[in-house]
Amino acid sequence: MEKNAKIYIAGHKGLVGSAILKNLQAKGYTNFVLRTSSELDLRNQQAVFEFFEREKSDYVFLAAAKVGGIVANNTYRGQFIYENLQIQNNVIHAAYKNGVKKLLFLGSTCIYPREAPQPMPEDCLLTSPLEYTNEPYAIAKIAGIKLCESYNLQYGTNFIAVMPTNLYGPNDNFDLEKSHVLPALLRKVHLAKALANGDWDTIRNDLNRLPVENISGKNSEQEMTEMLKKHGIEKQRVEIWGTGNPMREFLWSEEMADACVFVMEKVSFADLKPEGKEIRNTHINIGTGKEVSIRRLAEIIANTVGYEGEFYFNTDKPDGTMLKLTDPSKLHRLGWQHKIEIEEGIKKLYIWYTVHGAGYTKGKH
Repeated sequence: MEKNAKIYIAGHKGLVGSAILKNLQAKGYTNFVLRTSSELDLRNQQAVFEFFEREKSDYVFLAAAKVGGIVANNTYRGQFIYENLQIQNNVIHAAYKNGVKKLLFLGSTCIYPREAPQPMPEDCLLTSPLEYTNEPYAIAKIAGIKLCESYNLQYGTNFIAVMPTNLYGPNDNFDLEKSHVLPALLRKVHLAKALANGDWDTIRNDLNRLPVENISGKNSEQEMTEMLKKHGIEKQRVEIWGTGNPMREFLWSEEMADACVFVMEKVSFADLKPEGKEIRNTHINIGTGKEVSIRRLAEIIANTVGYEGEFYFNTDKPDGTMLKLTDPSKLHRLGWQHKIEIEEGIKKLYIWYTVHGAGYTKGKH
């Protein structure tokens, strides 16, 4: 990419997009096209097509998506598949029609089968059934991979799909109902510690920045306590869904961004085409290749926050996929590896949350 090339980042306010923007700026790129979801609704085909015709961007990072954790994925199944398909189809087709030089489509490792081999290589895509709770979202992301692949083969585009593992970092989503496990658990433990210490100033500040079920710091202590209990947050106990046994891999979002920019700068579709007649699974995993149990994750967060209470693992709730470790060897061969381990990352995230916190959590990823 040329330093003065026009770069459009779809979803620049969220966890993924904001990290990519920050990385590009640090590397000396200066010409960005940025639109919030209120300024450009990527679900609106006409608006997207008109935007691409007008701006004529050279490079596109497609980091916009409707995202969430187990609860959101399982509850809003129709929205997750329909809206993600809308966003992908509109942006990718508009990029092709307007001669975009290169596009990076960001998916998720939830595209892989529920019983995928561990660690999960790119070639295990579509080899057996998906995890039920996030199947609609996964199918949408698989469609995005195939859309990029198919446009490359038919139209000669240079559209690359990358599949990051579970991400966490600045501008994460800390909504107690809709966020992923790590940021949600970090916030729950933070609030539980404040409850245990009778630190109502911390609780009020937190809920004023990001109210839960319309309960803010302006509500009474009783109302706040009842709402927190409903979400599994008590003085001496924090509820976690499932057994705590599922293993998860986590990657610091700013490292994911570095990997994405590396791919855009150094890798082309031609580098990813396998030998033989059938060209498939040209996407790239972005991960650490290391995993931690949800139970161990909770312990690391508790140690970081200074929380001395207990964890209650609610086995009436689903675990989700038990094993979900990526095989990042393709990315390693291309020349990129991670550096930040989970303990260091959680410390960095907790510092960020207590300084900036919930004021950033309402944007879409």
